[in-house]
Amino acid sequence: MQWVHTVTAELCTICFEQASQVSGRLGLIRESWWAGIERRGRIATTGRRCHGGKDGRRTRPIVPMRIAFFGLPLAALLLDRDGHRIEVAVLSRSDAPGRRRLARRLGSERVLLREKTSEAAIVARLSDLNVDLLVSWFYTRKITPAMTGAARLGGIGVHPSLLPRHRGADPYFAAIDQGDRETGVTAHRILPEYDTGPMLGQRRLTIDPRWSAWQLARALDRPSLELLRATVGTLARGEALDEVPQDERLATSAPPPSEDDCVLRWSWTTERLLHRMRALSPAPGAWTDVDGHLVVVHEARRTERFPRVLAPGEAAVVDGVAVVRTQDGAVELLRGEVDDAPADAAAIASVVARARRKVLG
Repeated sequence: MQWVHTVTAELCTICFEQASQVSGRLGLIRESWWAGIERRGRIATTGRRCHGGKDGRRTRPIVPMRIAFFGLPLAALLLDRDGHRIEVAVLSRSDAPGRRRLARRLGSERVLLREKTSEAAIVARLSDLNVDLLVSWFYTRKITPAMTGAARLGGIGVHPSLLPRHRGADPYFAAIDQGDRETGVTAHRILPEYDTGPMLGQRRLTIDPRWSAWQLARALDRPSLELLRATVGTLARGEALDEVPQDERLATSAPPPSEDDCVLRWSWTTERLLHRMRALSPAPGAWTDVDGHLVVVHEARRTERFPRVLAPGEAAVVDGVAVVRTQDGAVELLRGEVDDAPADAAAIASVVARARRKVLG
């Protein structure tokens, strides 16, 4: 059966050109950030005064940076509040949340859309502006050496993983799918090869074993922004950054999940299947075929209540819940979609109960 699952909430949230393949996965995350900022009033800014350090000594005053920003508007607005001057902001998409707000703040002439601006025009603009630093936060196009070279201090970005682990377009999927207990964010220099630049700092985060990829991405947004602002602040104080080369022996890749990756393999262990389901939730979703019906699983759990006569991939209904045998146990299907319509446990169980062939595939 050929599967096509339409993702409706498209928002580029990852730092690769290939991000368009998975950009819909976490489309509402940054929208929730805007609402949170409005409720709290304002996120604290770094200010321009001297601050006491941890040892009681006063740190150097911040000298506002002239920044060329690439990516999602939220980070640009926060850097602006920190006292830096955003000379130009280059956005990957015209529908990026906060675009209009950023244009009102900076002036529309300082907000460019990448799809309407050539690379040569961007490089020329950066050269004319004489910016101090190029900053990227979830920019989904390639940033060339000519762009970073136009900034006095080069370019920096933040990747949502503990580099060099999970370089690539979808570190959220990779971390959940591979059962990582810890992840984080890494500030790094921007080099021609994606996510390979020297590391400038990291923030670590313990992964809740119940999290989906959406929840992980949401949890990483705050430390990502904090680290970005702290790194820019260090440079603004005229302090040197510790640049740590990445260990290539520890590097792993995190490409977007393919259509084949979204197919549930019931011959796998229960743990591996649950990781895959959470890694693909809420979109594009892990799916299986139930007698011709497309069932996408958003939530499932391990169970010991299943008929022992079932073989891996065979399903039954136990106490009103669909149960599917795995290599070493069984899972209950609690929430998802049936033929693109939202489905609770009862709806999924009804499809299984009506199926003439109860072997899922």
